Amino acid sequence: MIRKLFLTEDSWAMLVLRLALGIVFLAHGSQKVLGLFGGPGLAKVFAMFSGMGIPPFFTALDVAAEFLGGLFLIVGFLTRISALGIAVVMVVAVYMVHWHNGFFMNWFGRMPAGKEGFEYHILAIGAAIALVCKGAGRFSLDRAAAKKL
Repeated sequence: MIRKLFLTEDSWAMLVLRLALGIVFLAHGSQKVLGLFGGPGLAKVFAMFSGMGIPPFFTALDVAAEFLGGLFLIVGFLTRISALGIAVVMVVAVYMVHWHNGFFMNWFGRMPAGKEGFEYHILAIGAAIALVCKGAGRFSLDRAAAKKL
C-alpha cells in the first residue's frame, strides 16, 4: 500500500508539471511564512485568515500546503499528498475568496481594483490533480523510494 503512494513513471512531463507547480507554490508559501516577495509574513496571515473566520488550525494547514507542499513538489517527495493539499487550498480559495467576485478572469482589464478571478486557481487545481493521479515523474525522491520498497 505504501509503495503505491510513491510509485511513479519515469516521466519528463510529470517532472515539468511538478517543478512548475512546486516553484509557484513555494514562492506563494514563502510570502506567507517568511514575508518574502512582498508577502505579509506568518503573523499577518494568521490575523487575515482569522478575520475571514478561518480557525488557526486550518490556517496552519494552508500555509503548510503552500510552503512545504511547494518544497516537497520540487524535490518530488510525497508528491501525491503535497499536490492534494495544494488542490484543496485552491478549491477553498475559489470558494471563500474569489467566487463571490463573479469573475472568471480579468476580461479586457475591467476588473475592479482588489478583485481577481479564479482562472489561476483552476489551472493549479488541474495540475495538482494530474500529479495526484500520475505521481512525481522523473528525478523524484518518490521514484527512488518506490524502487527501494
